[in-house]
Amino acid sequence: MLFDGMKVRVVEGDLLDQRVDAIVNAWNRNIVPWWLLVPQGVSGAIKRRAGFAPFREVSRHGPIPLGGAVLTGAGRLPHAGIIHVAGIDLTWRSSEGAIRASVRSALTVARASGFRSVAFPLVGAGTGGLSPERVLAVMQDELEQQSGAFDGDVLLVKYASASSGARPRG
Repeated sequence: MLFDGMKVRVVEGDLLDQRVDAIVNAWNRNIVPWWLLVPQGVSGAIKRRAGFAPFREVSRHGPIPLGGAVLTGAGRLPHAGIIHVAGIDLTWRSSEGAIRASVRSALTVARASGFRSVAFPLVGAGTGGLSPERVLAVMQDELEQQSGAFDGDVLLVKYASASSGARPRG
């Protein structure tokens, strides 16, 4: 899909293995200290491979508004940065509004940082309680509405382990 200079693709695979300038971490509102959270999902994978530095850095930003985004370094990952979005509320649930705001905020950070490519997980699926299909549809619709907001490549990554035969789609 091409939206006014923004090329959007849906791929299956591991978010951390995408060859992009920045990845997006589906994070919480930064109310609970990072060191108290049990690593799971995208954040757990990032903690295991990037180390704790990005999470120490994000904690220094204080509470993130629902749908907001914060940029940190990528730790041991090969990316230029990690954009942490607050895609779930204080009850650990997501909503269409939070997903849309997270997409907009992440694109704003990516553009301001000079990134040319960014990979998103399905923000709000999993811990957020929404189905991957619903989240994907909302994210694609919001990216279409944001055409012109980011002039680069956007990957929407549906998680699949390397052993499942991950392949590009869209």
